[in-house]
Amino acid sequence: MRVNWRQIHAARNSYAVLSAACREEGFIFNVVDKPEDDVTCYSLNSVNESVYRDEISASDCITIIGGPHASACPREVAKYADYVIAGEGEFTLPRLLALIERGDDGKIPGVATGNFYEPANSCVWLDAYPAFSEKQGYVEISRGCPFFCGYCQTPHIFGHCIRHRSIDSIARYASRYEHARFVSPNAFSYGSDGIHPRWEKIERLFLKMKNAIYFGTFPSEVRPEFICEESLSLILTYCSNTKLHFGAQSGSDPVLEKIHRGHAVDDVIHAVELCREFSITPVVDFIVGFPFETDEDQKLTMNLIEWVARSGKVHVHRFIPLPGTPLSGTTARSLLPETEKICGKLALSGKLTGSWNDPEIRFFRRPSNDIP
Repeated sequence: MRVNWRQIHAARNSYAVLSAACREEGFIFNVVDKPEDDVTCYSLNSVNESVYRDEISASDCITIIGGPHASACPREVAKYADYVIAGEGEFTLPRLLALIERGDDGKIPGVATGNFYEPANSCVWLDAYPAFSEKQGYVEISRGCPFFCGYCQTPHIFGHCIRHRSIDSIARYASRYEHARFVSPNAFSYGSDGIHPRWEKIERLFLKMKNAIYFGTFPSEVRPEFICEESLSLILTYCSNTKLHFGAQSGSDPVLEKIHRGHAVDDVIHAVELCREFSITPVVDFIVGFPFETDEDQKLTMNLIEWVARSGKVHVHRFIPLPGTPLSGTTARSLLPETEKICGKLALSGKLTGSWNDPEIRFFRRPSNDIP
């Protein structure tokens, strides 16, 4: 049975993980630019789903859809796809492919069809699966998030109980590349419950590594309240990165409370100041246009953005109400003319990146080379 993977730029990490897991079970992905026989797999987010919906509906092959949008809306996606994987795919996708190959109906936990859906009854143990395929070398070290940020799909897909790949497994996969880079919702939470850091676990991980370590940089940022003298000392002692990427999301404490972010503006300010003291450049994420954001809230956010930009860099995106999150179904508020002016000015000076005007543009970059 030929198994195809639809090439989509925003699904590169999904391809790296799922192609490796499926290869272990004897299913080799063929990367394609359109649906082809026998089976074509897609990983879609809630922004690009509408772009591929008609293509999937009109295809003559068996289609399997996974990703954040499928996990949030499995019954909706099952109206035009043959099979929908809701949640983690490393165990479910190879199992489903094996059933399809045998002629089975594929009605198993974690899969939705037009007339069936049963939520997954298991979670993935990271050490049981390869960290990546030959196409991408980021090692996922942690999965899940104990926080309840109102805009984020992560805990709704992977759960609130954080899981970690073992130190030996991380070191084994990371050693295949000159630079060790990681995937985590909060790199500084490694080895912990996600709330109370375990610095000794992170140091043990660093001591095991034999190559250049990039930790707390894209694609694994950290939370501002985890930035302290101990964590920054670990970065300076063991790591090669001179930047630290973390999320502030707003410069307004009332907004942070409403989105259940779990930290205050003072935590962001303290984190930036500590980075300065340790000669580390802070790269700070912000979201503008929350539906309940007042003019004053937005001005406070812009004030904080300008302050951060004096010694660091900022990454700004417009709020997107994602399905499966507490803020699903809401509408982003408009931006103040002053907000657009400040963002534009900082972008021209090289201090700001992101998509504050068109929130969807970052999901539609053209793929480079042959990497899905």
